[in-house]
Amino acid sequence: MRSRRKIIQLARELRKNSTPSEKLLWRELRNRKLRGIKFFRQHPLIYEEDRKILHFFIADFYSSELKLVVELDGKIHDYQKDYDRERDLIIRNLGLQVLRFKNEELANIDDLKSRILNFKTLYN
Repeated sequence: MRSRRKIIQLARELRKNSTPSEKLLWRELRNRKLRGIKFFRQHPLIYEEDRKILHFFIADFYSSELKLVVELDGKIHDYQKDYDRERDLIIRNLGLQVLRFKNEELANIDDLKSRILNFKTLYN
């Protein structure tokens, strides 16, 4: 059985072991630095409970204000496109939107932040 406590522990471990790309984006998003929008990192999203087993994803970054999940995709995502599409569909069924960025896009962090803000304008 996956308990909520174990899911939270896993999210905490992921926060401690963030990738360099996640650390870079987190510096830009934390403490409401992006126009006052609150983001969480490595945030659990529970989407189903089946016989006391919780099914979940851990979003790289999540804003409840925007109902937005921001995912950073490293090279591994080149090989798991079907999994990512299925995951995005489940997340959308939770009433959330998903923005995916390749790690290389962090080279132009201002453009990436603008795209997040443009999302805010389009969907809110």
